[in-house]
Amino acid sequence: MSLLEVITKASTEHSPTTSEGNYSIVLSGEPVLLQLKPEKEEEDGVSLVKRGTGWRILSTDVELIELGQNFIKKLKRKMKNPNTFNKDEFFGMFVAYVAEIWEKFGVSIHVDGLDDGNIVKLTEKVGNFMGRDVKGLVLEACFVLESWEVLGSLIVNGLVEHSCLSNLINNLIEKKQSWLVVLCVKHVLDIQTYDMICVLKYFLSLPKNGDSSLTFVRKEWESQAMSAIDKAMDTSLGPDRMSLARDASFLLMLAHDGFSVYEMCLHYFLASRNVDEVILGACISKLTGSEIMVLIRYLQKWLNKYERFPQVCPCPKASFELGLKACEWAPSLEDVVKCLGLVVDEHFSSLVLHQEFHEELKSLDEVVNSLTAEAKVCGIMSNLTEALKKQTQRVVGDAAYE
Repeated sequence: MSLLEVITKASTEHSPTTSEGNYSIVLSGEPVLLQLKPEKEEEDGVSLVKRGTGWRILSTDVELIELGQNFIKKLKRKMKNPNTFNKDEFFGMFVAYVAEIWEKFGVSIHVDGLDDGNIVKLTEKVGNFMGRDVKGLVLEACFVLESWEVLGSLIVNGLVEHSCLSNLINNLIEKKQSWLVVLCVKHVLDIQTYDMICVLKYFLSLPKNGDSSLTFVRKEWESQAMSAIDKAMDTSLGPDRMSLARDASFLLMLAHDGFSVYEMCLHYFLASRNVDEVILGACISKLTGSEIMVLIRYLQKWLNKYERFPQVCPCPKASFELGLKACEWAPSLEDVVKCLGLVVDEHFSSLVLHQEFHEELKSLDEVVNSLTAEAKVCGIMSNLTEALKKQTQRVVGDAAYE
């Protein structure tokens, strides 16, 4: 029997399985598989399917599932009356649930107090043991009770289920929790196009100085830039890593100086791995005239900076070699040019017909022409260098042959 026939036969004999159901946590699969035994002692050597017996869920997994289900029932009951349900009560329930999880592994925990900081630490430790339904309900409770720090921890640690993501982003935008929207862009790798459109329009509509919840954004870029400068002068790192730190410091300086807080939020959007050319085009096509103007001025700042500092280039190695994570979020010249090209493609008629765009486009034209001329010179030099290398190799080879 061929492999295709085996698969076809199996698919017709058995109902399809899904990841839904009571077992919404990652089960300990390896011990279970080791307990399996062949259903028949003498198997048909031709068959590619070997049926086994002895399947059972480990007692620890069953207990964790039951703990989660009990916690869900209690929390749902409390959330039916949100006016009488407060943060302290929720945190108390959550700590009790976490303590029971650790108890199953023979570990006792001590919590100093029922505040956001301690709950964040607990979330980081036990998040992977929480079932899908538990994580969804905890997320909902955090939003209802406005426990933003714990909600941020769920996002950063990858504990937000995909099915909850769209509602979460829209609700955060409605609540004007800008810093949590930034965390979603930075840490969630499967944001849908519609949600990315909402995020871009939200960032473009933020006031010039952002809002109070975004102070961490500027502090993050400042801290990373200062760290890069310190590392560039740290001789203990060696010449290669010092050179990398110097390049990173230039890049981070460009991303920080002269940009407002809302424009720094746009850095994250433009450099996000969620945003390919198709998604970016879809997002840009939905922008209004005022939003296009804000985006063009933001892109022009980047072009001016790259024209003034042509030596600056992406530093992806600095992220994992030097811990300068912000280097991952500084848009490259390629990112900026690609975005600007899509703006022109998607809104050409508006840019031509509306006079308010003309001055901006003239300024952009000057910068683009300057960068183009420089790129041509670099291209000529690159070709000349390659030709000289080949000539040198040919001369060395001839000399060795003689």
